[in-house]
Amino acid sequence: MVQPSSSVSDAYIRVSNSRRRFEWFSVLNVSFLIIVSLICVLPLIHIVAVSFSSSTAAAAGHVKLWPVDFTVASYKYTASREAFWQSMLVSLERIAIGTPLNLILTILVAFPLSKESKTFRLRMVYAWIFFMTMLFHGGLIPWYSTLKQYNLLDTIWALVLPGAVPVFSVVLLLNFFREVPKELEEAAVMDGASYWTTLWKIYVPISKPALATLALFSMVEHWNSWFDGLLLMGDPSHYPLQSYIQTIVIQQNLMNMSRDEAINLALISDRTLKASQIFLGSLPIILAYPFLQKYFVKGIVLGSVKG
Repeated sequence: MVQPSSSVSDAYIRVSNSRRRFEWFSVLNVSFLIIVSLICVLPLIHIVAVSFSSSTAAAAGHVKLWPVDFTVASYKYTASREAFWQSMLVSLERIAIGTPLNLILTILVAFPLSKESKTFRLRMVYAWIFFMTMLFHGGLIPWYSTLKQYNLLDTIWALVLPGAVPVFSVVLLLNFFREVPKELEEAAVMDGASYWTTLWKIYVPISKPALATLALFSMVEHWNSWFDGLLLMGDPSHYPLQSYIQTIVIQQNLMNMSRDEAINLALISDRTLKASQIFLGSLPIILAYPFLQKYFVKGIVLGSVKG
């Protein structure tokens, strides 16, 4: 009778210790995530507070996480700037063209690469060709010279075509295609369907969650890109939004301002002006992300589980 009681007691102690360790892990994990979240959120809150503060308070450094001497003068000035809205239209045009192009080319590349080598003999050759582009790059000068040779500079296509085939998205989608039951394709082939019909009638409808994830990745990538706009656009009116914001953050161009704009700028702080435009440039993604977060989470584990 003693031995079973001792075993039960030992088991209870082990369960208690395991539960205690799990509770400590949960506390540390939650604390770590809260700290990381604050590190990400507090700078944005500070930017918003500065954008709604008076020029005197912002210049003196009195603004922390709450506006001081609340005003919307910076937003009024930003709304009056034609260059800001022009750059916003360029970014929207880039997303409207670039995202569908990324999806179509990703589908067309991922589908054949998802087949077995006996079905597509050169599969590994093409797979390595695409994979090598993720590790090695031709360099900035050859990249720029190629776009210049094809007369793509200072056009929307210079922002869209160089990244038309996102290899990382191809890898994710081909792994998703491999998880589609082969019986569906075999049944379609027996009914006389071609590979083209199988792709658009079976694989694409089944892959809508995966395609939604990749579309979001593409939209965020196009929206946040700024370096290529500065490098490839000779006319500042063709800058995408993030490139325009980068220019006003680095330096304020006073040469192209009218007399009325210069007077209005004297009434606000350079810090509040930059803060308002940074916040407005981030606002679309901030508003969209809470509704699209589930697709980002799904994209992280896309194609990682084999059934």
